[in-house]
Amino acid sequence: MTKNDYDVLIIGSGPAGSTLARVLAKQGKNVLIVEKRKQVGIPVRCGEGLGAREILKQNLKIPKDVYSTEILGARVVAPNGKEIVWKDEETKGYMLERKMFDQWLNELAVKEGARTVVWTRVLDLIKNNGKISGLKVSHKEEEEYDITADMVVSAEGMEALIARKAGFDTVHKPYDVDTCYQYEMMEYEHDNLIELYFGNKIAPRGYVWIFPKANKKANVGIGIGGTVFNGTKKGGMKGSAPKELLDEFISKNKKLNEISVLNEFGGVISVGAPLDKFVADNFMVIGTAAKQVDPIHGGGIALAMESGMLASEVILDAFGKNNFSKDALEKYEKVWKDGPGKKVAKRLLLRKVIEKLNDDDLNYIFTAIDDKELNKVMKGKFADPVARVIAGRPQLLKILGALIS
Repeated sequence: MTKNDYDVLIIGSGPAGSTLARVLAKQGKNVLIVEKRKQVGIPVRCGEGLGAREILKQNLKIPKDVYSTEILGARVVAPNGKEIVWKDEETKGYMLERKMFDQWLNELAVKEGARTVVWTRVLDLIKNNGKISGLKVSHKEEEEYDITADMVVSAEGMEALIARKAGFDTVHKPYDVDTCYQYEMMEYEHDNLIELYFGNKIAPRGYVWIFPKANKKANVGIGIGGTVFNGTKKGGMKGSAPKELLDEFISKNKKLNEISVLNEFGGVISVGAPLDKFVADNFMVIGTAAKQVDPIHGGGIALAMESGMLASEVILDAFGKNNFSKDALEKYEKVWKDGPGKKVAKRLLLRKVIEKLNDDDLNYIFTAIDDKELNKVMKGKFADPVARVIAGRPQLLKILGALIS
């Protein structure tokens, strides 16, 4: 293949990369998405949930064939079984068919004029006079060639190998990840509510989820802290591998323990702080590659799409001024940190506080607050819920005070 020149090269065809490509292509930019896998959207390693408001932010109408069912709310369950059911506009959303969703986003980009190449691995960066000017790639693990562009964007997910080559600290420390395992199960009777189960004996520094899908299917999974591996977990208990803990949970759940497993997989998700920087000369990191994920549950789809939108504005401005320097692109860091970054920072603080609570504390909190207070907590408005909790259990001020200091 002969060398191709583009305005922007995007590594990765996930929600961040495809969203960015769609907006840039719509504005007339010549965009190439480079995807290492043979097919966009495969393999699926995701709980597959997405809030309805995230689609509205994109001015998109989600087609029925890319989601399984609509979500009406959430059932959050304490270690002792006490539950809070939370249903409002904030909790409405979709259980995606993630493969179809990613392919749909990518097709939208292609329809606007972007190009996608699959089974094409990025081997290295190309530099001209010390500045990034393109990518060295391998197609089908055979043919190697160079592609040049004014801008290179890493939307390559957790691996982020090329972003690392560009000088970004994309290595994940064990504390900043959750190890996960998930089954797709059938037949599970549900009422279109996401179910979240908390407790150190159930899922140390994490939770078990049941995400409902159409045709009585459900994604049933667990995420536990990355520092909790085979061996000893909180309380001195043994057998802390996520699959073992998930199997234990399922065996004790009457609605789950006799239904079929259709699919299963394990993986690692990022739940730590975002990168300190997102840009360099002629280069940008977005989405999960930049650790722009929700630290509470590791969800990255919504933030990835939002990061793609914000990045597109800055990149289009860079083209207007013909200036792709680090200084010019730093506007992206500012708009992200002033926008979604503030929410992520509050969620990270909340995560660090929650992991200090024991099961008895969690049980008490579930009796002290209701769905309205839970809604405030998830929005980062901690003052009222914390006040209600410490009014009845003042000793928790030492832990929860971090949320209002």
